[in-house]
Amino acid sequence: MNYDIIIIGFGTAGKALAGTLGGDGKKVAIIEESPEMYGGACINTACIPSKTLMAEAGRGRSFKEAVARKADVVDALNEKSHKQLAENDNVDIYTNSARFKDDQTVELLEGDDTKAVITAGKIVINTGAKNMMPEIDGIDSTKNIFDPEGIMTLDDRPDSIIVLGAGYTALEFISLFSMLGTDVTVIDRSQHVLIKEDKDIGTAVYDDMVEAGIKFVSGTEALKVDNEEGHVVIETDQGTFKAEAMLVATGRKPNTEGLALQNAGVALDEDGAVEVDDHLLTTAGNIYAAGDVKGGSQFTYISHDDFRIVYDQLKGEGERTTENRGAVPYTVFIDPPFSRVGMTASQAKKKGHEVAEGNLPVREIPRHKVDDDARGVFKAVVDKDTDEILGASLYGRNSEELINIVKIAIDHGITATALKNNVYTHPTMAESFNSLFDV
Repeated sequence: MNYDIIIIGFGTAGKALAGTLGGDGKKVAIIEESPEMYGGACINTACIPSKTLMAEAGRGRSFKEAVARKADVVDALNEKSHKQLAENDNVDIYTNSARFKDDQTVELLEGDDTKAVITAGKIVINTGAKNMMPEIDGIDSTKNIFDPEGIMTLDDRPDSIIVLGAGYTALEFISLFSMLGTDVTVIDRSQHVLIKEDKDIGTAVYDDMVEAGIKFVSGTEALKVDNEEGHVVIETDQGTFKAEAMLVATGRKPNTEGLALQNAGVALDEDGAVEVDDHLLTTAGNIYAAGDVKGGSQFTYISHDDFRIVYDQLKGEGERTTENRGAVPYTVFIDPPFSRVGMTASQAKKKGHEVAEGNLPVREIPRHKVDDDARGVFKAVVDKDTDEILGASLYGRNSEELINIVKIAIDHGITATALKNNVYTHPTMAESFNSLFDV
């Protein structure tokens, strides 16, 4: 069967493209190998379920209550995503694996068998990324070891957990299980947390986590894992540790396995991601890649902006690119959350800026009295000569909301003085900008 466009993967970009192009009257095929992934990783196995668990923990819910609500939320969003496209007369949904035959032909597979062959002049790869397991002796045979997706399917809260890794995803689960009352031990190769972030904020996050009872074993190499009396035992170069469960959160890699991209002339970069230009076009002139599969920042809102870029190529003026989408903010949903956009002071100095830096402990923001939470620090980076906002790192309550204000300011040339002199409601965390940007 011939289509105007084939989309491989039901993630954020793929779903939006299918619905929008179908609404435009284009004949669309969207392929997803698992019905459990309708709507993509964000709503099914990543952002939404993990943040729902965090929110429930913050409300004092038990683990069982939190997991039950997480399941309800995921099921509702999965069903809604499928229904939105299933009701579009121009969109056909195929629940199969996909394999390229050439740059315009895709085989639909059930297991190793080809069930159908479809063609299109344009194809979009939106297959996301998958969790990586490190090569550690015994890791494949040891029970009660989970990746970030698997850990959210537990029915009962473990009394103790070992977390291998201390990156952004790992930190969210470290914070979550600590809030739920689990004894958490973190084993990581790095000497500190948030090593790519502002040093003061990295230290503050570490100190608060230690104060919460989290144990860090840093600069450590994992050597072997095994089971002993129903527990997971991990041997490291700094000793042996034991817990009821172990979470491995050591990174994700682009999900390209089985696609036979070589048949379509689609190249991968040195990290295994689909190689794209700034219009998200691959080395095959009619095939695009969007979302995590192309490497770079793995955020669902980047995937949604990738949709805008590809759609602009197909139906618009072709002006949107990865280079003009503006500053990219992000949040690590620990307790309290850490958010950042733009450069740190050290990064700005390396780029030749004369820097003024705002530094505001959360304990000096009036709202902290209302929230009864003095943890955190807000920092801002400003160019002394131009008053341009170069970045902000916000560790404290509501930072996940505040960072978007700074992103808008950076993108639209709103100065530090403008944020400093703006009138904000009281008592709010936003009014901290009156002081933070007074540099």
